[in-house]
Parts: sequence; structure tokens; C-alpha cells
Amino acid sequence: QVQLVEPGGGLVQAGGSLRLSCVASGRTFNSITMGWFRQAPGKDREFVARISWSAGNTYYTDSVKGRFTISRGNAKNTMYLQMNSLKPDDTAVYYCAASYRFGRLYTRYDYDYWGQGTQVTVSS
Repeated sequence: QVQLVEPGGGLVQAGGSLRLSCVASGRTFNSITMGWFRQAPGKDREFVARISWSAGNTYYTDSVKGRFTISRGNAKNTMYLQMNSLKPDDTAVYYCAASYRFGRLYTRYDYDYWGQGTQVTVSS
């Protein structure tokens, strides 16, 4: 089992920045991929970014490329999502997720472990 906790989130004005954290515990992290998803009201949960823990390879959805950065922290088992140039369309509940599967890992069905979610609101 993997437990994921997401402190952070909040309210920010358009054009501002926010950093989300995800602290993981449980199983070994040697072969894990961790990701961020988000879900706006009335919409499906969508992929935002992912990082392979051992290699550090990253991938982003097009709408956040150049604005968001996913990274592993110096503290073990901590992941971050640095969000810059935020837009009102980025408003959503953001979820941390983890997977031991292989493949593209771009959908919610590829991930088996989830955090509780944290609200991010971007005002115009």
C-alpha cells in the first residue's frame, strides 16, 4: 500500500504561482511513477503531469507545458508541482497519485493510489 498526503493548495490571483506538495509513505519507491491530476466541477479528472521516481523522467499535458513543473523533493518520498502563470481555467481539485504499472500512464485508470485532493482556486 501507498499513502499519499497533500498539504497545500489555496487561492491565488491569475498570473500568480502556487506550489503543491505530496508526501508518500508505504511501499518501496524504486519502480513507482507519481502524478498529478485535477478535476474541475462537472468535468472528468484529467492528467496534469507525471514523474518516474527512479529516472526522473517527466511528462506534461499540453495545457500546462511551460507553466507547471513536477519534481521530486530533497526529502525522501516528497513530490512537488510548481504552478506558475496560473489561469482561472486551472481552478480545480488537484490530486496526487501513484502507480507501479508500466506504459504511458496518462489516465486516471493507470493509477492505484490517490491522495485526498486539495483545492486550487485562481481568481481573475
